[in-house]
Amino acid sequence: MNVVFRKHLEEIITLTDTEFEQILLHFTVKRLKKHQFVIQAGSLIDHEYFVISGLLRSSYTNEDGKVHIIQFAMENWWISDYHALITQTNAIFDIDCLEDVELLSLSSGSKKKLCEEFPIMEHFFRVKTTAGYVGLQQRILSLLNNDAQSRYQKLFAQYPVLFQRVPKALIASYLGVSRETLSRLSNI
Repeated sequence: MNVVFRKHLEEIITLTDTEFEQILLHFTVKRLKKHQFVIQAGSLIDHEYFVISGLLRSSYTNEDGKVHIIQFAMENWWISDYHALITQTNAIFDIDCLEDVELLSLSSGSKKKLCEEFPIMEHFFRVKTTAGYVGLQQRILSLLNNDAQSRYQKLFAQYPVLFQRVPKALIASYLGVSRETLSRLSNI
């Protein structure tokens, strides 16, 4: 676990062994089983999570009861309901485990202390947040501008492992297409 997380951090920043050990003290390990919730809509949350192992899904259920998949998060990804986390309001997303997961959990208070103790972590989080924002913009533009076939091909090219780990019905929901359309797309 420590090797995976350190490698992730050191993609952006450089740390001594002592700094890394002190940084780790701000995180807690959380292990959950498949189908358990990390966050449930309606709950107050105060944590964000780094995925050491496993796969999670973030989803939103609209007023009509339709579930929309917002994000998948696998190894080396961060996940939370960031609007609820930052505004300290109730979560609107459910985040549940599609596989058994091991997470590093970071509370808002611990993150603040961590960034005060290690200003380089402020840089790390800024880079990660910016990358996440860019990814979200690209996803929105893809949904607005690309047909289902293009969205499918792009997702498959970027994350082929998802197609081995995620049921097709969930991939279809993420892409905004029916299960039947996804079957047609995967056969083209």
